[in-house]
Amino acid sequence: MAESNKTERATAKKRRDERKKGNVFKSKDAVSVVTLLVGFWLTVQLGSFITEHVTELFKTLMNYAGSLSSLSIAQGGVIGRQVLSVVFITTGPIMAAMFVIAIVANGVQTKFLVAGDLLKFKANRINPIQGIKRLFSVRSLVELLKSVMKITVVIWLVYSTVMEMMTVSSDLLNANMDEGVRYMAEKIRAMVYIVCLIFAGVAILDYAYQKYDYEKKLRMSKQEVKDEFKQTEGDPMVKGKRREKQREISMSRMMQQVPEADVVVRNPTHFAVAMKYDIDKDPAPIVVAKGQDRVAERIIRVAEQNGILMTENPPLARSLYEAVAVNDYVPADFYHAVAEVMAWVYETKKSKADTEGTDQE
Repeated sequence: MAESNKTERATAKKRRDERKKGNVFKSKDAVSVVTLLVGFWLTVQLGSFITEHVTELFKTLMNYAGSLSSLSIAQGGVIGRQVLSVVFITTGPIMAAMFVIAIVANGVQTKFLVAGDLLKFKANRINPIQGIKRLFSVRSLVELLKSVMKITVVIWLVYSTVMEMMTVSSDLLNANMDEGVRYMAEKIRAMVYIVCLIFAGVAILDYAYQKYDYEKKLRMSKQEVKDEFKQTEGDPMVKGKRREKQREISMSRMMQQVPEADVVVRNPTHFAVAMKYDIDKDPAPIVVAKGQDRVAERIIRVAEQNGILMTENPPLARSLYEAVAVNDYVPADFYHAVAEVMAWVYETKKSKADTEGTDQE
């Protein structure tokens, strides 16, 4: 039931957490096939070198074949060292290369992960119940089928090759030794080539299955995704309240700047933009407040309370509202229209000043 609820793809955080635990995607068959192919390719490339040393060793052993019963311990030691020397010389470079390739192939898949969690003691690793569950799991069944199939293929190919060689064994005994060795090498090479092709097919299928199985195990339920989001991003309700509080603070600061404005351009109540301009300090007029609908009404009300000049210009009010942020200078595209407004402001203020001066006289 729990598995059926896990319908969501793993998040980036989930993948990072699993990677820290050492749980990464990896196909062992892919590593085996790459290693096998490299080993086979090196064997082919070093074929003449290997054949030469094996042939020399075979000749040496044949020389001792007639006197095996009379060999001394010293002579037996010499033969043993020769055999080990040939084995080391012919297979050493190939085995070393295959070892390096295996490490690289594993590293490429895991991005060379070294997880400390894998080295820690975990009781479930020695828990017999967990061991039985793993033994009879779908994954274990798939691994068993792959192993049986690979062993069957190898046994069949070896048996077929040996039987084919047995049919010409009499000819090999009468043939030149070099020709016999060359014939056996070709047969073995053909057998290994077929094994590589079959194992490559198995590796491709295994890679696809391991990828599917890995993604399936990483799946999350909708609730797990929500819980993770709360942990990483915070509770949406708390974030919403925080944003609302920030908007209130920003709004309060903006309203405090309205009394400093020289003019409010409105439309007539849907949009309102308050601007100020200090010709000696500012390169252009500054939008100190702007708003739409209820906010626009508040700006207009504050402006009225503080005696700020207002003018109705719907196109300009809407354009300034959409194009200019609070505390930003008015762009050059609006200079002409705004200049007309500011000229009207200065004329109005000058007229009021003249009128007040006349009244005082």
